Amino acid sequence: MSTTQPLPQTTERSAESDASDESTESPASKADRLAAFLREEAADGETYFKAKFISDDVGLSPKEIGALIVQLQDSVQDLEIEKWSYTGATTWRVSTA
Repeated sequence: MSTTQPLPQTTERSAESDASDESTESPASKADRLAAFLREEAADGETYFKAKFISDDVGLSPKEIGALIVQLQDSVQDLEIEKWSYTGATTWRVSTA
């Protein structure tokens, strides 16, 4: 006679549930986080960046950064944000206003 043991429950989270946790953050707080990062980087005058290179620092995907930076161009008064060039990805120039 054999007894079956219940399988232990895992506490690992799937990538799908992690993605849904990230999507619960409001777009406004993501934009605020990106704006704060850009203010810090441009504190000495100006900075240039590509979204793919700052995504880890900001905790956003390059696609999210690209969408948010366009919104920030019109809504953040203390920063001047402009498309600077395109070589493989858009380079943005940010300076204090």
